[in-house]
Amino acid sequence: MRLKYTPLLVLVIALINLSCKDTKTEQAVTLNLEVTTNSVALFGDGVVSTGLYERDLAISPDGNQLIYTLGDYKQQRRSLVQLDKVDGVWSDPELVYFSGTYQDIEPFYADQGNTLFFASNRPIDKDSTRKDYNIWYSTKTDGQWGQPKALNTTINTEEDEFYPSVSNNGNLYFTATKVEGIGKEDIFMSKKVNGVYQKATVLDSTINTKHYEFNAYVTPEENVLIFSSYGRADGFGGGDLYYSVKDKSGHWSPSKNMGKDINSEKLDFCPFVDVNRNNFYFTSERFVVDSSKINTVKELKAFANRAQNGTANIYAIGLDALELGL
Repeated sequence: MRLKYTPLLVLVIALINLSCKDTKTEQAVTLNLEVTTNSVALFGDGVVSTGLYERDLAISPDGNQLIYTLGDYKQQRRSLVQLDKVDGVWSDPELVYFSGTYQDIEPFYADQGNTLFFASNRPIDKDSTRKDYNIWYSTKTDGQWGQPKALNTTINTEEDEFYPSVSNNGNLYFTATKVEGIGKEDIFMSKKVNGVYQKATVLDSTINTKHYEFNAYVTPEENVLIFSSYGRADGFGGGDLYYSVKDKSGHWSPSKNMGKDINSEKLDFCPFVDVNRNNFYFTSERFVVDSSKINTVKELKAFANRAQNGTANIYAIGLDALELGL
């Protein structure tokens, strides 16, 4: 018997097929921030870590939002991306509403998650001639991020300021190259006194060297500093993660390489500690070697666009597997 297809029947079939297709393709975003591992593991494979360039992960203190930097393969365009957890379910990655026009990178939550610091090359005071990176912040109101504002000229100069990190007492750590610095790039700290940032000072030789020191994360209690350095004799390759612990007199101990279990021969950088869920996160340009034969163009495209292809991805390891004094 031949079925006669009326316009109504065609519409019904189309709707059924569409419904089936959506059911098959829609999948809840799977992330579990509570899981800890004893060795370095790729974080958010296919959700956060992909074949693009991901870096600078930050997680809100309550664990219900995360923001990271997403760039194209060559980092010609970089934006802030957020995921929100509502009723136990993670949203799909979306651009932070104010991001997408300029190069917005390196998010950091402060003030119990109500303030978001980040670095950006967006023009200050509508000065379109400014192309340098500065430190900006956005304040949350009714659960939504407000329009970003730049820190004042005590911090921001016409040179670059990168990677803001803030302790519970408000002290700001950041990366810059200044005349008063020690090396080619250094880590600076500005104390916050009565709500006002003071002139930044360069950290001493326990942290900074004549080489490159950058991307410093400070713990909420300001007792551990984790950062990247390139050019040191004990380095493993393209840039390594180091740490320093503050002693009882308030001085930073001589920094130590975090070792081969964390660092690779590629660039390892952008540290972040989720103290509430006991995990350490960082970015790495390491890649997984796969010499298996590729048989089709489709396979080649899939291979090129996989996570761990050498662009950069985000990795995690449990704090208990590290000896950081936390």
